Amino acid sequence: MENTKELKTWLNDFGLNHPLVIAGPCSAETEEQVLKIAHELKDTDATVLRAGIWKPRTRPGNFEGVGALGLKWLQKAKKETGMLTATEVANKDHVKLALEHDIDILWIGARTTVSPFIVQEIADALEGTDKIVLVKNPVNPDLPLWLGAIERLYTANIKKLGVIHRGFSTYEKTRYRNNPEWQIPIELQNRFPDLPLICDPSHIAGRRDIIFDICQTALDLNFDGLMVETHYDPDNAWSDAKQQITPSSLVQMMVDLKVRKATDTEADYRNALNTLRTQIDVVDHQLIEMLGKRMKIADSIGELKKEKNVAILQTKRWNEILGKMILEGEGRGLSEEFILKIFKAIHQESINHQEKIINN
Repeated sequence: MENTKELKTWLNDFGLNHPLVIAGPCSAETEEQVLKIAHELKDTDATVLRAGIWKPRTRPGNFEGVGALGLKWLQKAKKETGMLTATEVANKDHVKLALEHDIDILWIGARTTVSPFIVQEIADALEGTDKIVLVKNPVNPDLPLWLGAIERLYTANIKKLGVIHRGFSTYEKTRYRNNPEWQIPIELQNRFPDLPLICDPSHIAGRRDIIFDICQTALDLNFDGLMVETHYDPDNAWSDAKQQITPSSLVQMMVDLKVRKATDTEADYRNALNTLRTQIDVVDHQLIEMLGKRMKIADSIGELKKEKNVAILQTKRWNEILGKMILEGEGRGLSEEFILKIFKAIHQESINHQEKIINN
């Protein structure tokens, strides 16, 4: 698969003067709920109404969707509002039913993307379709696996493709439900700059209070659109209640978000600079997180040394680290002087942490 301008044709054909917005409930619950949300979204920036029909839950016993009945509700919502419709498909049977009900956009979820067998089954069922097909990133941070799913669909002669970034699962607790790991969609964007890239801030956030910030970061990184879970009564939603916002909140968010448009040479420069600076902000945040993790390990070493009455400074070990880091730094275009400054500062902070523990 090669990057071509044609990859973005389906998105350009919408003729939007704002990012593509796909909005609607995490799950279709009742016909009344779907229609009410659709009518509240009708005259907003939302072009597409989304709703989960089949819900793959982590553990059995939770609400797993209304099934094919919900497709009729989406059809009715489209007829009454004119909005396009979208839902998730996880197997060939889902595909068949979605196509029979003329769903406009199908997306492959994160749990499905991890399985090349299932993705191939879906690609075979969709072969040659003119529907828009979007692929969410796999649960784990694996860019080749994500690209492989896209390539399987591309090989099945599916012309209207795009990707959705919904973050990545992690065992460690962070402020996000799914870590954004922005460097991964950035790398995908660098390889396929014309492949439409959409952010799903709802699943990254897991809570509504940081959805705006995630959307702004995505737009600063030149994402093409947003998929935002929207419900008129989010607190009482049947699934993922904490991460859904109301249609009125969506309207206000779209007003407040800053969308940077390139209209001339100077604007092109500012837009490119803002994108690069946002990438730096993301990496800087990751650096701070990694340094924090390193110091926690240093604390554990301090506890062990205190227990065994061992001296803090281990000169041989320190020299080995420094030598390895200088060589690795050279391979990445970093000067020896820079590596020495950085790692001497890190080493000193580690010593300070261990001293506090040993002398406490």
